[in-house]
Amino acid sequence: MFKILNRESKTIIGAATIVGVLSFVSRIVGLVRDRILAGQFGAGDTLDVYYAAFKIPDLLFSLIVIGALSASFIPIFLSHYSRASRRAKAWEFTNNTLHLVAGVMVLLSLCLILFAEPLAQIVAPGFAQYKQMRVAQLMRIMFSAQVLLSISMIYGSVLQSLKRFLLYALAPIFYNVGIIIGALYFVEPFGIIGLAWGVVLGAALHLLTQVMGVMQTEYRFKFRPHPFDKDAVTMLKLMGPRTLGLAVNQVLFVILTIIASTLTIGSVTIFQFAYNIQFFAVGIIGVSFAIAVFPSLSEAIESSEKEKFVELFISTTRQVLYLMIPMMLLFLILRAQIVRVVVGAGAFDWASTIATADTLAFFSLTFIPQALIFLLARAFYALHDTVTPLMTGAVSALVGLLAAFALRDSFGVTALAMAYSLAALTNVILMWVILRQRMGSLAESQLLVTIHKLSAAGLVATVVMQALKPVAISIISLDTFMGVLTQGLFAGGLGLLAYVGVCSLLKVEEQELMSNALRRNVLRRIRPGEALDSLDSI
Repeated sequence: MFKILNRESKTIIGAATIVGVLSFVSRIVGLVRDRILAGQFGAGDTLDVYYAAFKIPDLLFSLIVIGALSASFIPIFLSHYSRASRRAKAWEFTNNTLHLVAGVMVLLSLCLILFAEPLAQIVAPGFAQYKQMRVAQLMRIMFSAQVLLSISMIYGSVLQSLKRFLLYALAPIFYNVGIIIGALYFVEPFGIIGLAWGVVLGAALHLLTQVMGVMQTEYRFKFRPHPFDKDAVTMLKLMGPRTLGLAVNQVLFVILTIIASTLTIGSVTIFQFAYNIQFFAVGIIGVSFAIAVFPSLSEAIESSEKEKFVELFISTTRQVLYLMIPMMLLFLILRAQIVRVVVGAGAFDWASTIATADTLAFFSLTFIPQALIFLLARAFYALHDTVTPLMTGAVSALVGLLAAFALRDSFGVTALAMAYSLAALTNVILMWVILRQRMGSLAESQLLVTIHKLSAAGLVATVVMQALKPVAISIISLDTFMGVLTQGLFAGGLGLLAYVGVCSLLKVEEQELMSNALRRNVLRRIRPGEALDSLDSI
């Protein structure tokens, strides 16, 4: 069973389909999580404390773990694993990375636990003292979850390197399940601290899923730490700029949360909910394709195939555009319905729903830049360049911070989404220009043809969705969850069908590629005895 779940993906679209479908499931589970939290606690003190407590542990995890792995682990691992005679070195490097990263995370977590109270004052200066104390309590527990996630992400990077994406993509689903269990069953006996223990449970399930995948490979754990090994030193050198680049982006988000804590009660929760909802689309499409193409980009650079690198990059960009344009329009036009369906329950009132929808609107406007940032960053990482994303990230974060301080008094929590979106737009423009200079060309002529066709399809979809909203209101009551959901599915579904129809008439290549991939990997009926062959074709 695990061997079937752990099969190698053979194509980028196939890999992106696996990651995207499971990411979709994960996001759905995440939205269920948010709905449960919103229904139980509303946009008030409890969730403000919960999300504020997440910031520093999440920052630590992003800087130390993601900073090391996404920029450096996969290229170094593949440089050994791609040669049969050096595969033992790849597994040695894996163990060494595990010892190094886990050790650093344990030491940092212990230090930060001691300083949880002053950290809570920094991350939530607008909170009353009793709320800051609760933030510190939750933060201390959440640090242990980051240690588990750091180990899990190392094993997950091995699975990515081997193009075994299924179990890798399943892990976030179990992470969200753990948080849901905490909200439903841990809060009553433990109080608000139960939410933090739910995060720990989710991290443990995340790790268990990845371990099952890695154990199906040649890897075996060995306690032989070599912190100054050549590969470890190389990884640390690459990690430095990447860590700083992530720090810039994370600091931007943390500062925006700090600003939210100085606004009206519930602003932290509203900002976080809007971000979570918008990342549903960005994460499923942008992150999935970036993860899927990264090993292939790295292999192209290792083989000195510059033209193949550009071809992989631009074809993936076109696929991202094909999928992100309708998502941007859907979330923009049906933002109120989406927010109401996701978090509009129980204690989460209509005023909070409108504020979240307004915030979501400005996130939606930059879905495409946000998605392309992940792809552009990995293009630079494949080139072993972690400095450029750092520099562009620093400039864009500065733009975002200046915008946040300039707009907060006039627009409140909505200004934070404006600032974040402006930073994303600045970042993607800078990275695109620099990558183009590095490569000589990014085949923009092909991209422009695709953009023209997709823009026409998007315009038709917009008209259809906007026109059908009042039609749905006239025949469907919006006083219930099912009524709001039905209106969104009616207008949004027919709008997406119109988009697909126009793309078919215009013979959009990306739609044909996606359709073929779905038929081959998802919709095709597998006959008895052909299961393994079918998975091999993914």
